[in-house]
Amino acid sequence: MIGEFFIPERILTGEGALERISDSLGRFGKKALLVTDRTVCRLPGFGRLTRLLSEEGIGYTVFSGITGEPDDAMIREGVRAYREGDCDFLIAMGGGSPIDAMKAIAVSVSSGRSICRFFGEDIRLPRPPMIAVPTTAGTGSEATRFTVITDTESRAKLLLKGRALLPDLAVVDPSLCSSVPPQITAYTGMDALTHAIEAYTSRLAQPLTDAVCLSAVRRSFRFLARAYEDGSDAEACGELAIAALEAGIAINNASVTLVHGMSRPLGALFHVPHGLSNAMLLPSCLRFALSGAEARFAELARVIGAAEREDRQSGAAEKLIGAVQSLCRRVRIPSPAEYGIDRGAYFAAIDRMTDEALRSGSPANTVRPVTGEEIAAIYRGLW
Repeated sequence: MIGEFFIPERILTGEGALERISDSLGRFGKKALLVTDRTVCRLPGFGRLTRLLSEEGIGYTVFSGITGEPDDAMIREGVRAYREGDCDFLIAMGGGSPIDAMKAIAVSVSSGRSICRFFGEDIRLPRPPMIAVPTTAGTGSEATRFTVITDTESRAKLLLKGRALLPDLAVVDPSLCSSVPPQITAYTGMDALTHAIEAYTSRLAQPLTDAVCLSAVRRSFRFLARAYEDGSDAEACGELAIAALEAGIAINNASVTLVHGMSRPLGALFHVPHGLSNAMLLPSCLRFALSGAEARFAELARVIGAAEREDRQSGAAEKLIGAVQSLCRRVRIPSPAEYGIDRGAYFAAIDRMTDEALRSGSPANTVRPVTGEEIAAIYRGLW
């Protein structure tokens, strides 16, 4: 198989990386649309960004209308803010939702089309320059050519893809990830771990993605619980920020598999945050995929120290699933019932969730072939 490897044109990492963008801001444009949410607007990091823009003589308009995982209505408002503000490039600061929204706004500004109409296309059209500045360590959206947007009419989460969605500059500054509530740390950290495991066990895996996957899994198991239990642990937060970036690079090139295919409809229909829906599904989906990727599961178990080199392959692979389950318990990942989802509504939605999971295409990347009946069985067993 011939591999192709995409990353942003430029990536800045480390404490103070945000201030380093001053040397290149002028080439992006004269006025930025800042895509964010109201919480981020109140954080010191946002003040650092606006101060930096002012010092460099760059104008900006703030669009803080990302009130959750982005939908097409938010994107329309963002497009209007971009045009009314006479902006010529975009900067997203926040978690995966503002970054995903920025990508969709940029594409919609260029095309004049509703963002949902791009579902199923490889988006390659010219668009304004984009800078992604994550403040949570999870989605890795700063390094991917994907965005997930909810269609408000169908209530379906649509995975959109294409080179036009890859930011030009990614700025991963761990100092921006402080003061995150433990629950958010857990959900975003499990999102990054899911990305890394899925990319490593995907049909599209390649040597370059394998390297970043192994590193991201190792960092996640070492530092996620630490950051969850102590949000002021600067080392843990910084390591998770790098893990999220690595995992984002991995799925950008090896994609995701069964977990994400099943996670999107679960999240969309029952308003479950994306990282949490991934975490809910991860152990069950790994159990399903085990027979198709036993050697890879075993290697991951050895990398995190859950298995020894002398362990039999099957035993080591089982230990990976056990380690994932233990981590989920430690960071308090709830079941669908514990989260408060209505049992009747959940079971009534299984057929629809199964259809949407298959239509996303992600389950087809799973090394073990999966049918709709098997997906439905996993949903039922999850309860």
